[in-house]
Amino acid sequence: MTKPNSGMKTRSRNWGFASISIALVLALAPIPSAQAQCGLSSKLVRPSSWQPQISGVRLMSAAFTEDGDEDSASIVGMWHVVFTAHSMNGESIPDPGAVTDNSLVVWHADGTEIMNSSRPAQDGNFCLGVWKKTGKFSYLLNHIPWQGNDPSGGPSGIGNPAGGAQIIERITLSPDGNHYSGTFTETAYDTSGNIEVSFTGTLTATRVTTGTKLTDLL
Repeated sequence: MTKPNSGMKTRSRNWGFASISIALVLALAPIPSAQAQCGLSSKLVRPSSWQPQISGVRLMSAAFTEDGDEDSASIVGMWHVVFTAHSMNGESIPDPGAVTDNSLVVWHADGTEIMNSSRPAQDGNFCLGVWKKTGKFSYLLNHIPWQGNDPSGGPSGIGNPAGGAQIIERITLSPDGNHYSGTFTETAYDTSGNIEVSFTGTLTATRVTTGTKLTDLL
């Protein structure tokens, strides 16, 4: 003989399961997705997040949290980078410790990079690059400053158009992810694509954080 309250308990238990299922469905429902002449010193050179899927919802890694290796530090972020030249046109320069640029650089998780150079803005102080990871802590950057202006011209400091440049960097990130260092080759071109000057040197970088002060960059 069925006890008088057994049906009520069964209905209550079934309603509890249904409530949990509804809550899970609601929780997992798709949510609406809320030039430059950088690097060339004018003193040296004149001339997952949630991703809705059609077939359903799944959690995906957020692109801005890593650069392809969860076991090592990420290059993504903002950096203070100092470039030091050691040779010009294949020969040692008079001052082998000459700083050719003191810049702020941002490496993006999508493989692009942007530099705010310390050069005068009218000469072109923003330039862009693309990068790839070549090892656990190593990276290759192809950085292309676009055409700028000849800093020697005009009373206003804005001269004739100058060609662009290309900077190839090979760097190594420190295990803690707060520093990197490496080498660079920089080649400057005129507006016809002829090489005007080339540099080789080294670079060092320190990560910029929310605690970094402007005086730390001087």
